[in-house]
Amino acid sequence: MVLALTHRSFAGRNNERLEFLGDAILNFAAGEALFERFPQAREGQLSRLRARLVKGETLAVLARGFGLGEYLRLGSGELKSGGFRRESILADALEALIGAIYLDAGMEMAKERVVAWLASEIESLTLVDTNKDPKTRLQEYLQSRGCELPRYEVVDIQGEPHCRVFFVECEITLLNEKSRGQGVSRRIAEQVAAAAALIALGVENGHD
Repeated sequence: MVLALTHRSFAGRNNERLEFLGDAILNFAAGEALFERFPQAREGQLSRLRARLVKGETLAVLARGFGLGEYLRLGSGELKSGGFRRESILADALEALIGAIYLDAGMEMAKERVVAWLASEIESLTLVDTNKDPKTRLQEYLQSRGCELPRYEVVDIQGEPHCRVFFVECEITLLNEKSRGQGVSRRIAEQVAAAAALIALGVENGHD
């Protein structure tokens, strides 16, 4: 696990090979999860959904939620420039961690971890528009009807600093009850709450 958190700026023996391995496992695990969740989806739709799941921004958000930056081994230059906060370094380290889990515990455990980490993101996906996230779709839906924009509020944060879960409520004028979402970051929790609001409005069913 130490090697998975060792950036190339720190030492000659670093996490790049583990990152390569973890990237392959991440893509497979995400692809398999989407294949099972959306049995009617076409190949192109599945590819676009997977690209959203495994993009650097999503991985970096997860890594920050785990507090991974605190454990990275970086060279002095990267430390001074705030490398432990850089999206690309965090995303690469998370992929390397997946590779390390595979080597230590096998494919099933690695897949289980990936799917667990991405569960909130996967839950927020639909096939209605694979190019736009739920928050964007909800906002556009409300704007098209002249309604006020949704309001998001963090109502609770649970867990240790390195493994927090955020609970968010989304309030819109068209619904009597607030929709709820949870995830390892505020952003993910808001996306899940927005997806729930779209389902409550009858705009989407989440499994098309």
